[in-house]
Amino acid sequence: MMLLRSFLLVCALWLALPAAALEYRSVSEAAVLYDAPSLKGTPLFVIARQTPVEVVVALDGWSKVRDAAGGLAWIEKRLLGERRMVQVVASPAQIRTAANPEATLVFEAERDVLLELTDPLPGNGWARVRHRDGQAGFVRVEQVWGL
Repeated sequence: MMLLRSFLLVCALWLALPAAALEYRSVSEAAVLYDAPSLKGTPLFVIARQTPVEVVVALDGWSKVRDAAGGLAWIEKRLLGERRMVQVVASPAQIRTAANPEATLVFEAERDVLLELTDPLPGNGWARVRHRDGQAGFVRVEQVWGL
């Protein structure tokens, strides 16, 4: 009986692994973050439009999110958009013409600048991004948050 319970527990944990994958979204418009999943909760602060957040928990109409500083709060799920943004955490982040540290520098972005993630990650430590003024290139993944 004990062996069967252990087997079932391992199976349940194995099935839950895909659900544990990180999910990043961006805030679609400026929004109030709360201490609880309710408009009756205490408002904590306002988060800017396009700010990337990590979805930690999703409930009916609400998501508990983590920001780049590690803060946790609740946001209405409808305020999370599909457009993927990343936030510069290294200062300055260097955006290059190719996924290569020797490639030509396109521009540098200061800490907290938001960049749009334009392509799926190539898996080589680089991400393709675009600045709101149209400049695009590749940035090292350790220089940004939200991937």
